[in-house]
Parts: sequence; structure tokens; C-alpha cells
Amino acid sequence: MTNTLDALTPAFAPFAARWDAEADRRAKLRTPEHLKALMDAQRAHNSARSTAARAQSQRAAARKESKNPFGTARRAAATADRAARQHKSETKTALKGARRDYPVTLGTLAVRTHTLHVVTSSAASWLLSSSHDLTTWPLLASAGLVGLNAVGLGLGRRKLSVQLDDGLSLEERQLVERLDPAYWVAHAADRGLSGTVTTPPQVTPGGIRCNVRLDGAWTTKALKDKTDNIRSLLGARTALRIRITAGTRGGWAVITLATRQATDGTSSLWTPDMIPADPGLMCIGLDTETGELVFVPFDERLLVSGASGTGKSWSVRVLLATAHLRGDLLFIDGKGEEANVWERVCRVAVETDEIAAAIDEAHAEMGRRKADMKRRGISVWDGRQLTVMIDEGQVVLAAIAKDKDRLQKLIELSSLGRSRGVVLWWATQYPVTDGTPGVHKLIAPNLLTRFSLRVAGTTQAQVALDDCAHYAPHQIPDGKQWRGHGYLKGYGPRLIRTWTLDDDGVRALPARYWKASAPATPVMVEPAEDKPAPLTNRDRVLAAVRDGARTPKDVTEATGLNKGTVSRELKALTEAGTVRRADKGLEVAA
Repeated sequence: MTNTLDALTPAFAPFAARWDAEADRRAKLRTPEHLKALMDAQRAHNSARSTAARAQSQRAAARKESKNPFGTARRAAATADRAARQHKSETKTALKGARRDYPVTLGTLAVRTHTLHVVTSSAASWLLSSSHDLTTWPLLASAGLVGLNAVGLGLGRRKLSVQLDDGLSLEERQLVERLDPAYWVAHAADRGLSGTVTTPPQVTPGGIRCNVRLDGAWTTKALKDKTDNIRSLLGARTALRIRITAGTRGGWAVITLATRQATDGTSSLWTPDMIPADPGLMCIGLDTETGELVFVPFDERLLVSGASGTGKSWSVRVLLATAHLRGDLLFIDGKGEEANVWERVCRVAVETDEIAAAIDEAHAEMGRRKADMKRRGISVWDGRQLTVMIDEGQVVLAAIAKDKDRLQKLIELSSLGRSRGVVLWWATQYPVTDGTPGVHKLIAPNLLTRFSLRVAGTTQAQVALDDCAHYAPHQIPDGKQWRGHGYLKGYGPRLIRTWTLDDDGVRALPARYWKASAPATPVMVEPAEDKPAPLTNRDRVLAAVRDGARTPKDVTEATGLNKGTVSRELKALTEAGTVRRADKGLEVAA
């Protein structure tokens, strides 16, 4: 049964592709603005119809009252009637345009069409029937059409997975046959592709790859504009990614069909032993077309962009772990959720006062290193790298928006810190520099290494990848299987699947907390079974309350923590029932 269905699927794929394309077009037109315009047009047309009916009635009454066709009353009524009918015609035309701009969904249109067919078929069946012979063929034909439509869509949308003797799936077999020069040349003209000639396609670990010769006035850009024509010629699924790039020499282009990924069957889980031996590089993931490791500079400023739900936090974790194990890490988390995992491992800043203090200390460390470099007569810092990670950038910028001095320190960290071993990494869901920015317009130009998962649109893509925005990160498919997939600026428009690090993996990292006044080489605190786990901020707050601190101020003085940290930890302890507020102040619950 599966083989039979897979054999039928290619024949129905173009039908399903056209259906899905039309359904998507209609869905995109159904915006709130178009709905408002349709409702306004309907109201205007109903009002015009009412006015026209009233004017027609008044004209008929005027005719009855006066026999003189040139009388003032009759001429006025006639003029009003003509104006009302003209206005009615204009509003009807406007209503038709509004309906085109806000069409019904394709499913609703299909239901209405089949309903009309059933009604008319039933009437025809009744009219053609006799007392002894009931003609039911129109009704059966309507039901058959409904079933055929549903079956066609189901078959056309099936994803083929059956492997043939040559290792190709049925979908790949069909695509390879249609990319063959003999088939392509015979059918290209029908799809507006006359003047292009393919070479025999190759099946690679990343999908099907085929060179195309461009004759006459054809260019790679012109061929890209014909992507929908190519999809129709090949009968490819709507969801199948088709990438068209320039060839190795002029007059040639390359079509890549992502029917498979080189990363299929490869675990995405990252472990510390995967850190490259070269201290100047870190691995961000795997090329989905070749399966090769993809590296980025470790000591370069970095911008990571990705809309909510694209796997940005998981992808960044691997980079943070590399920075933590190789040097010092200062994690400024604007949202706070990710810091819940990292606070047991490294220095984190979540509350506004913590963020301000972290920026001040990082800037002061940059100044201290400058003085040390001048004293030793060196131009590049030769000690441990301090990585300052900011996530989410929009929240952090909003927190210090009115503090021009602190914002200037952040800008200087991005522009001056690299040579002094203080490297800024920036992550944001909103890669825009205007309005409510996700990255400041004076910081973004300094972040030369850029990686982008799926973003909202072309504006975000321009900031996310700069002059490589044509990779189109906003067109990465939306789905769980595409989380953690993105493009690296300058690497080429090939998707990269990033590594992932779960919560347990983060907690297994050795704990080390950076402070501006710490020695140049802090001591690593390796977890061991015979050593107690390091005290957390929550443990310190609880111990202070147990020792007699009765107010948040007392706890702050006893622990030396920031007021925001004390407030957050007290709230958590109170909600958990560990600490309660009594008449005399804070106390540990019995």
C-alpha cells in the first residue's frame, strides 16, 4: 500500500502545490486592514442601495403627481435618481475590489462551490426522476468530486520516504528525471525557461545539485526570479527548499534541492571535548549540505539574531560554554530565564542595578588592561579573554536608555575591547537599529561576525547579516525541525545546524565567577563528590536571615549582594515557604 501511494504522489504533487500556493496567497491578503476596507465598502454599498431605492420611489411618485415631464419636481427627482444609481454603481465596483483584496479562504471557497454543485445536482436529479426511476448520478458526481479533491490533496502533500535500489527516494527519482537535460529542454519553453539547459544532476549528502547553462540574456538573478516556474516544471513540493546560486564561471547557475540533509542521523548534542584545539576558533555547528564543521573566530565580536522559538538560546549556550572554559564569562541576561541555569556556573546580571554594575566593571577592566598593556609595552592583550555576553539586547538597551554614560561605556566595549581581551557578544530577537532597537546603531557595525536564525522580515535580515542579507534568513521554514538552523555571514547561503547544550550540560560545567578585582588567573572550582557545591546567592540570603537579618537592607549588608539580587532571592524564598515575614521582620519558617 505504501509503495502504491508513493508511486501516485508525484502525479498529484503539482495539484497540491498549486492549491497550497493559492491558499497561502489568499491567507496573506486577509489582513485586518483589508477586512476593515471590506466592511466599509459593504456599509457604503448598502447605504447607496437604500438611497437609490428611495430616489427611485420618489421619482415614481413625482410622475404620478405631475403630468408635465419638464416640471421642476419631476426633473429634480430624475436628477436625484440618476445620481443615486451612479453612486450605487460606484460603491458596487469598490465592493468588488475590496472583496478581491480580502478573499475568502480557499477551503471556504471549495465548500461553497461543492455546496452549490450538490444543490443544483439534487434539483436536476429530482427533475429528471420519475416515480419508478430515481436518477441520482448528479449527486454521486458531486460527492465523487469532493472525494477526489481530498484524495488528490492528501497524495500530493505526502512526503516520500521509500528508498529505491539506487538509494533515491521516489521524490528524488522524479526530480532527477525532470532535471535531466532531455526532459528539461523539451518542457522548459512551456514554463518560460527557454534558453536554459541543465547538466545531469548529482545527488549529494545535502540533496540534489544541478548546473544550469544560461544562454542569451539569462542571468542568475533572472533564473532566481523564475523559482516558481522551476518548481512547477519539476513538480516539487511547496515546502521543498530550492536554492539558486551563481556557478563557478559566468553563464552558469547552480540549482540545489534540499531533499535531504548531510546532518541527518547526526546528534546535535555538544560536549566540552568538541572544543577545537585551535584557541582562535570555536565550532558553531555543521553544514547541512556537506556535513562539515563550521568554525567562527573566538576572539571576534559576535551578533546572534533569531526570532522567538528559533532555538537562539540553545545555540548560544555552546558558545558561552566555550568562552567559560577558555577564559572568563560575564553573562548579562535581559530576560532572566537563561540566567537561572547559568547563575550556578558563572557571573550573571539580570536586574537593572546588576546590569549597570556589570557594565561598569567590564568597562573598568578594559581600562585596567589598557594601562597594563602600556606598562608592558604590548599592543594586544596576551592574558585570559573576558567575554561579555548580552541577551536579550533590546531589554538591556531599554534598561539603560536614559543613562547616556553607561550606554557610552557599552559602545566603547564594542569598539575598543577586542584588542584588550574584552570581547562583546550580542544576541537579540529583534535585529533592528531604529525605533525600539534590538542592537544599538553604534554597536552593530562593530559586531563583524554575524549568525542569524529565522527572523521576522527583510528589515531584520538586513541588520542580522548586513551585506549577506540575500541569504534570506526570514525565509527559513517555521517548524520545530528547523530550530537551531541559520546562516553565517560570509559563509555562503548554506544552512548551518548549530550544536545544542541542555540544562544538565550547563550545570556540569566547572563554576567560576568573574570579578573586576579578581586576580588575573582565577582558580577553577572543579565539582567533586567529596566537596560541597558552591554557595549560591539564595543560600547566602537564607543564611543571613537565619543569622538574624530582619530587613532586606540587613540582608544586603550581611551578604554584600546587590539590592536587586537580594530582592529576587527573598521573593523566591518567600514563595517557596522557606522564609516568611513576621511582625519582627524576616524569619526562617519552621
